[in-house]
Amino acid sequence: MSIEVIRPGLLSTVQDEGRTGFRRYGIHPGGVMDTFAARAANVLVGNSRDAAVLEMTLTGPELHFHENRLISLCGADLTATVDALPVPLWRPVVVLAGSVLRFGRCCSGLRAYMAIAGGIAVPEIMGSCSTDLKTGFGGFEGRALKVGDRLSAGEASWEAQAALYALSVKAEKNNRRMGAPAWYLSSREWLAYQADPVIRVMPGKDSAVFDEDSLERFHKERYVISPQSDRMGYRLEGAKLELRQPMERLSEAVTYGTVQVPADGQPIILMADHQTIGGYPVIAQVARVDLPVLAQARPGAWVAFERISYIEAQQLFLEQELGWRLTDQLVRRRLAEMGDH
Repeated sequence: MSIEVIRPGLLSTVQDEGRTGFRRYGIHPGGVMDTFAARAANVLVGNSRDAAVLEMTLTGPELHFHENRLISLCGADLTATVDALPVPLWRPVVVLAGSVLRFGRCCSGLRAYMAIAGGIAVPEIMGSCSTDLKTGFGGFEGRALKVGDRLSAGEASWEAQAALYALSVKAEKNNRRMGAPAWYLSSREWLAYQADPVIRVMPGKDSAVFDEDSLERFHKERYVISPQSDRMGYRLEGAKLELRQPMERLSEAVTYGTVQVPADGQPIILMADHQTIGGYPVIAQVARVDLPVLAQARPGAWVAFERISYIEAQQLFLEQELGWRLTDQLVRRRLAEMGDH
């Protein structure tokens, strides 16, 4: 076991991109909240996009490394250090055996992701390594990390192994406990993370049942994210939304980013651990490319909604996927080149 948990942090869980194909059994996909940051972390250490990572919320753990490991940290800035040296974000970093990775104050965002070359090695359940906290399965024993847990990694790609060796040699030569290359994933490539984000949404299947004033308020006014928000859903507080007339409906399928409006008129955005069906009217659906931005918004933050079409949302997603393909190719080449020097 290469990494030992000295302190677990507020909520540190093993996650991947989630499990699919089991909604009919009432099992939600779950997985990482910020798919962009988790994918970036995996790409930077030569992993596949769905390798298991560590998701840390607001405060991070304290981890003792028993072996040299190539890692990356993306997403929220939890002021990570290795033996008092600041750990750079959005780039590959080698941490030498015997070192302790610590996290401090959260300077921005809400959730940070740590990828390890080879991915965190935990059993797959229903095709995924994600932790389902409600039912207690997946991830590391179906729960958040606690003191004394030990994590191991799978086999790293050859590019990652080359980078690990090169960075380890350089760090030891410079008498440092960690090392990183000069290159990194530029902020130009990040999503538009904001403390008070503007989230793009498409019309919901029940948009027409809301009165005109409510639809206008929803798209023009801001809502605050309630403290009663978690991985299952974000409760919003703000302008009350009302229906044209009372309605009754059967429960129907819902998904990550579905915006429901219960009887009190305050919207709820369903997040990664959402239920599989719901009976509240659906006023909007968050565009997939903006779900990671929403995942980094803290309770107490303001959020506003910008209306876009389904075609615009699809185009944004396709552009992002094309960008990821190019980024993955470039990073793998950079990792391999490090082993040539």
